Formats: sequence, C-alpha cells, structure tokens
Amino acid sequence: MSLKTESLASMCEAVIDCPHSTPVWSKSGYVVLRNKNIKDGRLDLSEPSFTDGEHFKQRIRRMAPQPGDIVITREAPMGEVCKIPEGLTCCLGQRQVLLRPKADVDADYLLYALQSPFVQNQIRWNEGTGSTVSNIRIPVLEKIEIPRHDQAETSIAKALGSLDSKIDLNRHINQTLEAMAKVIFKSWFVDFDPVKAKMAAIEQGQDPLRAAMCAISGKTDAELDQIPREQHDQLATTAALFPETMEESELGEIPQGWEEKSLDQIASYLNGLALQKFPPESEDEYLSVIKIAQLRAGYASGADRASKNIKPEYIVQDGDVLFSWSGSLEVDVWTGGVGALNQHLFKITSESVPKWFYYFATKHYLPQFREIAADKATTMGHIQRKHLSDAKTAVPKPDVMRAASENISPIFNQVISLRLQSGKLADLRDALLPKLLSGELAIGKIVGLADTTGAI
Repeated sequence: MSLKTESLASMCEAVIDCPHSTPVWSKSGYVVLRNKNIKDGRLDLSEPSFTDGEHFKQRIRRMAPQPGDIVITREAPMGEVCKIPEGLTCCLGQRQVLLRPKADVDADYLLYALQSPFVQNQIRWNEGTGSTVSNIRIPVLEKIEIPRHDQAETSIAKALGSLDSKIDLNRHINQTLEAMAKVIFKSWFVDFDPVKAKMAAIEQGQDPLRAAMCAISGKTDAELDQIPREQHDQLATTAALFPETMEESELGEIPQGWEEKSLDQIASYLNGLALQKFPPESEDEYLSVIKIAQLRAGYASGADRASKNIKPEYIVQDGDVLFSWSGSLEVDVWTGGVGALNQHLFKITSESVPKWFYYFATKHYLPQFREIAADKATTMGHIQRKHLSDAKTAVPKPDVMRAASENISPIFNQVISLRLQSGKLADLRDALLPKLLSGELAIGKIVGLADTTGAI
C-alpha cells in the first residue's frame, strides 16, 4: 500500500519564521518561547522567559501565536515541536518557526506527524547549510512531506494523545508528591520546626509535645483533637522523638544529640568513567552512555554506547540518584533504563542514610553549587569534592530517621514508580506512532484495544 503524503506548506495557513533578533529580556511581562522550553512534543514553561510590552509587539508583528498553532525549532536543537495551549499569550524567541494548520487539519495529528521518524528523517536529511550549526531553512521545511490518513487522523491523534495525557497526569502528580516530601525534609532537617516549636512552647509555658505535633502535622492545637485517636497517638509518638533544645555546630544550631556531617560523609559520590575508552565489544552488546544530556532528558535514547564489561559500580540502574557536577548541575533520580555512568556525573549511594535523605540533602545545596560553578573562570563551570566536604547537614538519631522514612519513603517510591510507568507509556507511544502513520497498524485495532483493556 502506497503512503499518501502532502507537503507541510499545503497543510498550513501560514509558515512564519521568527524575528531574527535576540529578544529583549525582562523579569516579567509576556512569555517568550525558547528552544529549551520545547521538548518531546510538549511546551514546558516551568522556567519561563519574558519580554516587555513594547518588544512583545515587535516580535508578533508578522503573526501572533494563538492556541492550536505549532512551533518547530529550526536549530539548536532542530525539529522539536510543541502546540500552543489555550490561555497562553506568547511570542517566538529565536530559531523557531510558527505553523498555523488549516481549519480542516487536525493540529494534534500534525503535531504527532512532525515527531514521527518519517518526518524527522526528512528534517535530518536536509539539515545544514555548510555551516557548523545544523538548521533547517524555511523553503526546505515547507516541502517536507506529511503522511495523510483522511478521517482517521483525528482518531490517531486521540489514541496517541491519551498516552501523553496519562504521562502529563503522572508528571503533575509527581510534582505534587516531590513537593510534599521536600516540605517534610526541609521542616524536619533544615528548619528543625518540631524542635523550635518545643522550645517556643517551653518559653511560653505551654505543652512542648502539643506544639511539636502542630509543627509536624500543620494543624492547629484545636484541630489536633479532631483527628482519629490512632493518628493522634502516632503523631504524639513521632513528636516525642524530637529534642527540646539545640546545640552549636559548624552548621549552626542543630537539635541536641544530632550529628553534623558533610555530604561526602553521609554518602558516596562516585564519579563516572571516560567511557570513550570503553567501546562496546559488538553492535548488539552494549550499555547506553549516560551523560549530562541524558540526565536532563530522563532517557538514553540515541546515546553513545559503551562496553557492558565495566565495573558494576559504574552501571546505572533505575532508581539510582545521579548528580551532574559539571556544566549543567542537576540532581535527579534516574529512570531511563540500565546504562553506563559517564564522567562529570556522580552516582550517589549510602549505607548509612536512606536514599531520600541524601537526595534531598544534595538538592538542598544545588543552588549553592550552581553559584560556585558559575563563578569558575573556565568554559565549563563545575564543583570540586571539597565543596561536598564543605556542605554540612544535620543527621538525626536513628529513631527520628525511621519516623521520617515512614512518611517520606512511600512518597519517594511512588514518584519513582510513576516515572517508570510514564517511561513505558512513552515507549508505547513511540512504537505506535510510526506504525499508525505508515498504515502498518490500523487505528481501529488500537481503539478496540482501548475499549477492551483500557490500555489507551
């Protein structure tokens, strides 16, 4: 069966290049889309950039983006796409093209088609103009052929979109879960709220245990009497574990009886290998190389390859905590499959504290580490091991650590579980996409599967 295609230009009302000028940045105002915000078919504005009203008007002079429009990046990187959501007023940044689908074209279908290997291969095949930066020119972009499936296109988009909706839902749930765990960690181990609440209560002649219970639960004294007896008693037991005084340390005042330790005392920070020295033995037997780019993306698809015969400690498994200490400093839990630890990345492990503790303790110092790296007069900012030694944290007594684990570990484990689930959903989406667009797989079979199993 021959594949029916149509040029991108004929499917769009307009193909508009971005202004060829650097945006004038401001701390607030109108959102400017940047290439870093566009990845894996979605728009991520968790770290937005802005310009003022005057320069916004200049940047939308040719056309203002509207909901349903598609943005594709021309270079650095090339071929990433997203759709403008409802309620967003924005303008293009640099190295981007605005696509406005015609009224009879399903924008979601076009979004998925642009991500397909069939289209991405066309983009890569035409990449470059002899310069060192890969890019795609507007005339080439307009001629790209898009597979067409008539009335089935909306169903194809809905099937793939249902997978992405679940992935997005998992992402939002995880943001909430991690924020909850972070709040507990900061309250107990950074701000020492239960201890300080006890101290303040003693000064005011009040019950220190009740004060600590309020600090831990976030409830008022009156609300404590409304919770179930079992929950009340468990809360009282936890509050009793915290001391009523503080003592001096190099970190400052910490709860009495707790220990002040550096990050490299509570955990091992294993630096990765120069994996170019460990090539794979064959085309079929290898480990994906996990570099900073893979850590930021969350997966190792398309990564370099290394030997499977490296020492076991340099093999990364799902659930391992990784820390990129050079270039772009990030701390994250890896859920992108088995891989090999590259240089400039630490794999963090510990035999003395739980995973959640060294994860949040390291993330707590991440802003400070980034400032240190930014001050380096080198092409790639970084931190050194001495900075791990200088970063101190308060380590509680074992009973407090156990109580914290009862609260934080289930949350932390659920975050990892949902990430792994999202990875499987993304793999399913990526497997279905080329088969649906090529006609190898009929959309009716996918819809039938969804109806009988709820898989999509």
